[in-house]
Amino acid sequence: MAESAEEENIKWTTTIIISSSLKSCEIATALENRSHKVRYSASVENGSIIFSRTGVAFLLMDAKECFMSAEKTFLAKIEKFINIHQNSFLVLSAALHGLEEWKLMFRIQQRFLGSNLRILPVHNAVNAIDLMCTIAKR
Repeated sequence: MAESAEEENIKWTTTIIISSSLKSCEIATALENRSHKVRYSASVENGSIIFSRTGVAFLLMDAKECFMSAEKTFLAKIEKFINIHQNSFLVLSAALHGLEEWKLMFRIQQRFLGSNLRILPVHNAVNAIDLMCTIAKR
């Protein structure tokens, strides 16, 4: 049954708008390999992936980068993103979601409580793509 779901994801195609900053990103390449029509745009927020048919938007962030930057910086980026996109998801990537990563997600959830933001913890590009395609397809 898992194979049929995977085959269904591969057959489903749509146009995806990706920020220019992700041109060399593994996720962008994998989406192209799944036969999606990928357009790169400098006018969308850095790290954004937008499925145009369904209007679902994803903001890719790495947990390590969040730890290295000031909290104000990445929270402002998230706030700008959710103000633009009604159906928004934060894709928070970490090889391992340990205590610090869960604390980070909790702080983000507290800050944006009541907003339209949903957080997706992912471990790798394949995991992220599978989740994004499943959500965007619905």
